[in-house]
Amino acid sequence: MNSQDRLQHAWSLHQSGEVIEAESIYRDVIAKDPGHAAAYVYLGIAQHDRKLFKDSIESYRAALKFQPLFPIAWNNLGNSLRMVDQLEEADFCFEQALRQNPNYLSPLKNRGTLWIWAGEIERGLEWYRRALRIVPDEPELHRNLGVIYLLQQRYAEGWHEYRYRWHFMPEVRVGGGGKIWEGEDPSGKVFLLYPEQGIGDAIQFVRAAHSLKLAGATTVVRCDPKLLPLFSSIGGIDMLIPDGLAASEMGVPDFHYQASFIEVVDRLYGRTGALATDFAAVTMCSKAYIEVSETLAGYWGRQFQLPGLKVGICWQGNPDFHADVYRSVPLKRFASIVDVPGVNFVSLQYGYGSEQLKEVSFCSQIQKLPEGIDRSAGAFLDTAAIIRNLDLVITIDTSTAHLAGALGVPVWLILGRVPDWRWREQGEVTAWYPTMRLFRQSQVGHWEELFAEIALELSSEVRNRSIVRRL
Repeated sequence: MNSQDRLQHAWSLHQSGEVIEAESIYRDVIAKDPGHAAAYVYLGIAQHDRKLFKDSIESYRAALKFQPLFPIAWNNLGNSLRMVDQLEEADFCFEQALRQNPNYLSPLKNRGTLWIWAGEIERGLEWYRRALRIVPDEPELHRNLGVIYLLQQRYAEGWHEYRYRWHFMPEVRVGGGGKIWEGEDPSGKVFLLYPEQGIGDAIQFVRAAHSLKLAGATTVVRCDPKLLPLFSSIGGIDMLIPDGLAASEMGVPDFHYQASFIEVVDRLYGRTGALATDFAAVTMCSKAYIEVSETLAGYWGRQFQLPGLKVGICWQGNPDFHADVYRSVPLKRFASIVDVPGVNFVSLQYGYGSEQLKEVSFCSQIQKLPEGIDRSAGAFLDTAAIIRNLDLVITIDTSTAHLAGALGVPVWLILGRVPDWRWREQGEVTAWYPTMRLFRQSQVGHWEELFAEIALELSSEVRNRSIVRRL
């Protein structure tokens, strides 16, 4: 088997998820043919996929040393440089790729993404628009425009563009779930509703069922089985059914329509300029819309009888999320917060990211969650009961933020320079969750100033509570 055949075989392994095995073959090809530029590019892709961005940069540079006219290598190098905040150098690489191939779509898209995530949104949008002049119907570009327009509160344009997401995520649709709802009169109709994205989105937008219920619809919510216990307390849902179980097995009548939670928000509220306010007003009868049994809350309250202010923290989201590098924060950044006197901290982090507790000097100042949490009561129920017993939650933009907000617990949300569209571009408050306060990063990659601000606010919170207690 020659080098090219071996690379193609390795690429097949790579695409099937066997990245380590593919990387081994790429390295072997390079060992036998040190000047094989394409092999270095394949190796760089594997390293990028493993989030070894500095290693991937070295591999792409090696490829370009042997083959300077290589637009794919220039584009990929720019993408890896973007991930380590080398913005101007990344832009230069995208420019080189476009000089060598002016109609190359990927560097146009990547150049737009580069500047949008850097906070230069209009500059980034211009590159997306240039890309659309080459491929006018490219769904991902339209979806990207939609997300940014929603962030800018340009709702009519934003929802229109955002609907292009269905071109590349049709698997979310539920077979036999009725016609896709496009805003027809819901009164007297039976709806099958479901989340389309992550757990945080599901917790935030499940309230859409309540909106349809108020409009006279019968609502059936289908979701991951682990969410069923948590969602059972939410008003406006006539029936909950787990994924993987046919509706007919549950005795559910034929559906007239189906829609994702976010589609309901789109069709009912998305055309107004005050989307969050409108949606919140209709779907939240009180600050909290998820409830926890008093028995379970009491049990966890006894486990966390801590003096002072009780604060839960969460610092890491799903690492597979495409923008996780812009929202998750290393636990070591919380040092200034954890040093605030009069506060007892509880880690709400489990799974990926919890290993960082062993790596920080202030580990002993944070109480860990016990093993086996959420296994006996049901997924998220123990966590929800623990949060109910806290005075405050400080977290990055992940499902923990939505759970705290849905429970009506005070939550301080740490946002990167360019947040998700739901948080808008400015402001400290959000109508999605009345007990939430937003803390915004001013510059990509710079967390020190923001965490110093949060530490000061937390100190003030401790002082204010002490004054209230003395009174």
